[in-house]
Amino acid sequence: MGNSSPLRPVYFLIAFFLVFPLPLFANFDFNANCLKAYQNIFELKIGAARQLIAAEKKANPNNAIVPLLENYADYFYLLTSESKQEFDQLEKSKSKRLDLIEEADRNSPYYLYAQAEINLQWALIRGRYGEYFTAAREIKKANGLLLDNQKKFPAFQLNAKGLGLINAFLGNLPDGILKSTLATFGIKGNLQSGIAMLDKLAEGLPSSKFEPFYEEVIFYYAFVLNDIAHSPMAYSKTMKYTARISDSSLLKTYLQALVSSKNGHNDEAISILERRPTGSVYQAFPYLDFLEGAAKLNKLDYSSSADFGRFLQTNKGVNYIKDANLHLGWISLLKGDTGAYSGFMAKVKSNGYAYQEKDKQALNEANESVPNKSLLKARLLFDGGYHAKALDLLSDVKQESFSAGRDRTEFYYRRGRINDELNKEDAALSDYQNAINSGKGLRYYFAANAALQIGKIYENKKNYAKARQAYNVAIQMKNHDYESSIETQAKAGLNRIK
Repeated sequence: MGNSSPLRPVYFLIAFFLVFPLPLFANFDFNANCLKAYQNIFELKIGAARQLIAAEKKANPNNAIVPLLENYADYFYLLTSESKQEFDQLEKSKSKRLDLIEEADRNSPYYLYAQAEINLQWALIRGRYGEYFTAAREIKKANGLLLDNQKKFPAFQLNAKGLGLINAFLGNLPDGILKSTLATFGIKGNLQSGIAMLDKLAEGLPSSKFEPFYEEVIFYYAFVLNDIAHSPMAYSKTMKYTARISDSSLLKTYLQALVSSKNGHNDEAISILERRPTGSVYQAFPYLDFLEGAAKLNKLDYSSSADFGRFLQTNKGVNYIKDANLHLGWISLLKGDTGAYSGFMAKVKSNGYAYQEKDKQALNEANESVPNKSLLKARLLFDGGYHAKALDLLSDVKQESFSAGRDRTEFYYRRGRINDELNKEDAALSDYQNAINSGKGLRYYFAANAALQIGKIYENKKNYAKARQAYNVAIQMKNHDYESSIETQAKAGLNRIK
């Protein structure tokens, strides 16, 4: 062997690869079959999408778009099912998919983008189950990959989708484990920058070669406007941008119904949900039953108990179980059945989990004394956007009839919110201040949120000194319900008026 030619190993390798050729670097081929699968995912036809993905995998085993599409299918399946058990099972595929993509064509704009998407999707799901440290690492990874891809492929518009979402999400993140971990990693966001990126995409994508990705952009944009920014433009912009999406999309139903129900267009939300596309081709989405029940109850329609019951029967997830039982308890109470009310409060305490703020709040309310029926009706009517009816209801009662503490504070707060929506600003400011005076030492959210709303009124009036004062009052109140959400919104207000 000592006398063998130094080229001998090279000759051997050439002969080996002639017999056993290396597979070509995987390509990112977003062909017609892949595009159809992608579109099915965004109509929530997950089963049909999986069949198309499997066919593509068999026909083109080196197509690196396949693992990305598989992840999309799992992501939307988990969003709609909310099953923690299936999350634990499906999450095992993440690293395998990333390994496949890392072997693909490094010169494709999809190379870094696909890795970022997979990391970001798992981070967003993880947050629903309190896995904040791992989610933070995945967000950091996704952010770095997208920034690198933006430098390498500045014309690849899809980079702005993930970067816009990350900026918005991190720019308005409540204090807690996720925010502190990301700060340790040196990752910060900017809410307004994120919104601007997504808005630019929403406007420009329909006339670009990236038009097929429009529905995904709108999905994230609506989420940012409605759930992160709590923007007054959430309803108008979501309805505007979803209008061009096909009515066969169940995701369109979800986005329109959610934004309508949360922004005072309750009858529209019910109508949208009643017209939603149905059939075995669609992914089961129990939350839509919960949403319809909540919208019906907001107009004091007690037949909504059937919707909540259906949600509890079909739901495989861990979220909104406590909240659904709370709503069923309210229906019983308003119908005069205090025994059934107590039974549902026991279920709130024993069933479901408290990952989501709504479920945490439901648990808090189940441990409180029975709510005042007039205040409960006013609360529901207000949430549905029936402000005049809510004000009429409260006009028939005197503040002295409410006991000092929770009920009297809530009375001032509810009437303040109603007057605020009816543009009776002076009356609203008076009620809000009374709510603060009455409830600032209590653990209920009424006083803190009253201060937040005062800040918003003065901000709109451009009286920034008083707005700043009110926002700081909201931040200074501690140990109350919805503390992180209210504090985050108050800090966002302070940032706007710097």
